[in-house]
Amino acid sequence: MYLIVGLGNPGQQYSGTRHNVGFMVLDHLAEKNNLTFADSKWKALLTKATVWNKPVVLLKPETYMNLSGRAVAQAAHFYKSQPADIIIIHDDLDMEFGRMKMVAGGGDGGHKGIRSIIEQLGTKNFPRLKIGIGRPPSPMDPEKYVLGKFDSAEKESVEQKMSFVLEGIRIFLQQGIAAAMTLINQKESQVKS
Repeated sequence: MYLIVGLGNPGQQYSGTRHNVGFMVLDHLAEKNNLTFADSKWKALLTKATVWNKPVVLLKPETYMNLSGRAVAQAAHFYKSQPADIIIIHDDLDMEFGRMKMVAGGGDGGHKGIRSIIEQLGTKNFPRLKIGIGRPPSPMDPEKYVLGKFDSAEKESVEQKMSFVLEGIRIFLQQGIAAAMTLINQKESQVKS
């Protein structure tokens, strides 16, 4: 069973914020596949389905960002998902807005949701799809920035990239992390040059 996890904060006040881009991706994936999220016993919204011929659970932790790992670890244990079968989709302050990067593991990079997942899973080795939100303009506090909403141009830009994000997830499910990294990271480096 694959776990596709989008990180964010629960509640209407956080909808559309930079920190909730992981939720946005999962909502888009669910909508494309006519899936509906429901409450679970792990303080997370989830839906279980077959997507691209693979058994998946889409999971949105509802514990606030810094406790995201609890729901991820509990769902992984229940579904017997190995860390390599879990992909986490999250925002990244250190990447310019709109850039994407697929990685097979690594540190938390200061992201409290990723830190929580590393602590709860007991490993850094799980795939991640990072979506750049850029740094805030000085002297704005980064915490305030990540909890701020995308402006209309940013929101449109994120929505335009959704099909590419979903393609990366599809490749991960069907061909593995190395192929997904090749697709996402090579295309993104071409965009840069």
